[in-house]
Amino acid sequence: MFTEETLTKIKDKLLDVLFEIGPDILISIVVLVLGAIFIRLISRLLRKSFRKYNIEPSLATFIQSLVRFMLYAILIVSVGTTLGIKTSSFVAIIGAAGLAIGLALQGSLANFAGGVLILIFKPFKVDDLIFVNGKLGIVSDIDILYTRLTTFDNRIITIPNGTMANSDIDNRTMQDKRRVDINLKFSYDEDMTQIRKIVVDAMKKHPRILKDPEPDVWLDDFREYDMKVAARCWVAPEEWWPVYWEQLEAIKEALDEAGIKIPIPKNEVSFANQNTNEAPSKPL
Repeated sequence: MFTEETLTKIKDKLLDVLFEIGPDILISIVVLVLGAIFIRLISRLLRKSFRKYNIEPSLATFIQSLVRFMLYAILIVSVGTTLGIKTSSFVAIIGAAGLAIGLALQGSLANFAGGVLILIFKPFKVDDLIFVNGKLGIVSDIDILYTRLTTFDNRIITIPNGTMANSDIDNRTMQDKRRVDINLKFSYDEDMTQIRKIVVDAMKKHPRILKDPEPDVWLDDFREYDMKVAARCWVAPEEWWPVYWEQLEAIKEALDEAGIKIPIPKNEVSFANQNTNEAPSKPL
């Protein structure tokens, strides 16, 4: 049991400590509360600014999180300094933690950097049709680390943003129109003027092609057994595949009606001896 004298000494000691560090604790609490309110206000202002200027949602979320993390780190250091903790201690802890996290997350940091570049420079956006690394699909989601594509057969392909940022990206819906190229081949006996009229008329009947530029047909190449002809028309990007398939069928039907056949390669074989019963003559 403590004596009354001992309790009095403990009480006096606690009061001395309280009066010594009490103001610092009070100031720290005030700094913490005001800092938290300030960070909340900054986050709200950033959110409104991003909405006003139509910043990409994924990039906006990332920037808000990064700013909040940095502000809270500054706030914690400020509170610790108020309590008498040396700033160098915080710097050492944060530096060691940053180094350890960086080494552990090298791949993720590359994806993170790639995601930031994609969201800033926007080589593609959600709902764009892109071809990258042998994959063709519609962009369904872009986040800080990964991009997801939905293929035409309804598969989901997830590609790291680090790979996306360092790859050649074929964006097939960025422009407001695309050209449909159809390669045809004909015999050299066919009339090019007639072919052009038949194919152009067939393409013009399609309701979803653009009127400007108009469809055109040109002789593209002379080959060993046939001549190559290129037929072209323009469509909205989202109509490319349906129009391509439908134009193939329309051109085939128009050529059949006109009696023009697609040539089939043929090889002519000739024999030195026409009479198979006669033995070949021997050289003298």
